[in-house]
Amino acid sequence: MNQTLVLAFNQIFGKANLKALAAPALIIMVLSMMVLPLPSFALDLFFTFNIALSVMVLLVAMYTVRPLDFSVFPTVLLVTTLLRLSLNVASTRIVLLQGHTGPDAAGKVIEAFGHFLVGGNYTVGIVVFIILTVINFVVITKGAGRIAEVGARFTLDAMPGKQMAIDADLNAGLIGEDDARKRRKEVAAEADFYGSMDGASKFVRGDAVAGILILFINVIGGLIVGVIQHDMDAALAAKTYTLLTIGDGLVAQLPALIISTAAGLVVTRVGDDDTDIGQQFIGQIFGNPAVLVLTAAILGILGIIPGMPHLVFLLLAVVVGALAYWKLQEQSEQSAAAEAEAEKKEEPKTESLEASWTDVAPVDVLGLEVGYRLIPLVDQAQDGDLLKRIRGLRKKFAQEVGFLAAPVHIRDNLELKPIGYRITMKGVEIGSGEAHSGMFLAINPGRVSGPLSGLETRDPAFNLPAVWIEPHLKDQAGMLGYTVVDPSTVVATHLNHLILSNAAELLGRQETQALLDHIAKDAPKLVEDLVPKQVSLSVVQRVLQNLLEEGVPIRDMRTIVETLAEHTTRIQDPMELTALVRIALGRAIVQQIFPGNSELQVMALEPGLERILSQALGAGGDASAIEPGLADTLLRETAASAQRQEDLGLPPVLLVPGSLRWLLSRFLRRAVPQLKVIANGEVPDSRTIKVTTIIGANK
Repeated sequence: MNQTLVLAFNQIFGKANLKALAAPALIIMVLSMMVLPLPSFALDLFFTFNIALSVMVLLVAMYTVRPLDFSVFPTVLLVTTLLRLSLNVASTRIVLLQGHTGPDAAGKVIEAFGHFLVGGNYTVGIVVFIILTVINFVVITKGAGRIAEVGARFTLDAMPGKQMAIDADLNAGLIGEDDARKRRKEVAAEADFYGSMDGASKFVRGDAVAGILILFINVIGGLIVGVIQHDMDAALAAKTYTLLTIGDGLVAQLPALIISTAAGLVVTRVGDDDTDIGQQFIGQIFGNPAVLVLTAAILGILGIIPGMPHLVFLLLAVVVGALAYWKLQEQSEQSAAAEAEAEKKEEPKTESLEASWTDVAPVDVLGLEVGYRLIPLVDQAQDGDLLKRIRGLRKKFAQEVGFLAAPVHIRDNLELKPIGYRITMKGVEIGSGEAHSGMFLAINPGRVSGPLSGLETRDPAFNLPAVWIEPHLKDQAGMLGYTVVDPSTVVATHLNHLILSNAAELLGRQETQALLDHIAKDAPKLVEDLVPKQVSLSVVQRVLQNLLEEGVPIRDMRTIVETLAEHTTRIQDPMELTALVRIALGRAIVQQIFPGNSELQVMALEPGLERILSQALGAGGDASAIEPGLADTLLRETAASAQRQEDLGLPPVLLVPGSLRWLLSRFLRRAVPQLKVIANGEVPDSRTIKVTTIIGANK
């Protein structure tokens, strides 16, 4: 029995549970103070705790780097407001009951605020109390509440743009699923925080109004109690109860003023760097020597004007001038250190007089050339993050496509525009664009609510209309529905799009052999029996390239190798082998186009047209065998049908017999790049098909 009680006690009062019980205990204690009488010593203790708590909240707000680091602040506002009101109720009870006994009837803290801070003059006390209340209510609380309201509105309006930016980074391989999920939670938490701050600011405003009402109620109540119940002189009663009420009001309003200041600091925090408010304040106001020199000069001029307080102005001018001199010395030392470091890194250049094989540089499989103004994007010493993004997209490419692409070699090119870049594959340019360092690209996804001022351009990856904007317009662009990305993301997304589009060309003999060696670690006998016993490495490479040309990932290499091993004993043609591999991968191909178990809504050929194409392609073996008029009609109707599919939110997919699939895919791909052509045999038996459009039905 005793052991059971000990276990129950530990479960309730363990360290973890004590932390969980702290907040409910505090709330119950605060509410109890409203109804239970407190001795004067307890009032002193709670008033001192209230002041200490408000100072702690102010210091936490000062050292906060991001508003979300103090996400509990709206709740803190409610609790501290409730604590002050409870103390007001408790002190009012003891002032009215014991006020006639002397100035210390409500404790030493109230006495000190009522006598020491205002000199025992209740008229001065009333004025000081009203001034503090006006400062708190009209200036600080009203301004902080307005900022929180606007911040909440802007944050909610910017949520769609931020979510789209996260999706863009995820699709480009710059972040993983966990990072994307974390960033989405941060966006939602930021909106919740500003919404809560907007509502919590009303607590402080209500507290200020309640403080004024409590002051007048206590003064009037004290006069009634002192004169009627305790037979005090009216003047003595007015002085005694007013001083006690003033002390009570001041000791409550001082923490309220501190908490309101903390609220203003939190909601006015601007910037995403890793510095707190104090460091920002000092660095931005006292960090420019030119400003300090001009300030010292102005103070010195004012100090020598006749009739001015010379000592004060000249003394402050000397202090500011000394600070400016110290900042100039610091900047010169930093500049000298940077130059010395740069000279140390420079190596003496030697000129080779004779040509050698080292002068024959191999062509990079993938290359990125940048203008000189974009060098900071790829220089880690200058906080460039493009290299990190490129590593991330290569990893994502390997995970999604199924093989490791060649590294991207980055170099500067003075022949390019300063803000230009060029992407090459095997020494040939496959894409180019421009990126403005220090600006942001606002991409119009097609549903923005207003224009933006900036440099109009096109998104280099997907050719969407876009605008290069200054950093201060970033939040406005997100609020209008634009997808806002930085220059590194622009280049990385363009590179990722081109790598995916040219995946087939990036799969060379070396990559194919490395891929087979990787599979051989788990299934050595399967690979050994296939290459080179049954089929050559070049045939395997050609089959994999055929799959990649039509956007089919080769992650499932086990199925591909098993299918090739089954059929290469009698078939060596890469086209026929590709068709068989596609049938084996049919479930994955269909799943990629139509996720889940949804119905396959596809386009199909009219049977008569299908028969004509089978005869033409069967006779000639090439799309050039199709009669020109028929070919033009087929291209036009397919493009129109594909556009109707996209307008309905469906992927443009054409379902054809297996004998026509490869040739029609190559023929139609140039006119309709987004079209997917699949064979009947590639559709799993478990999926249902619905034909939405029949091409050639009117012919």
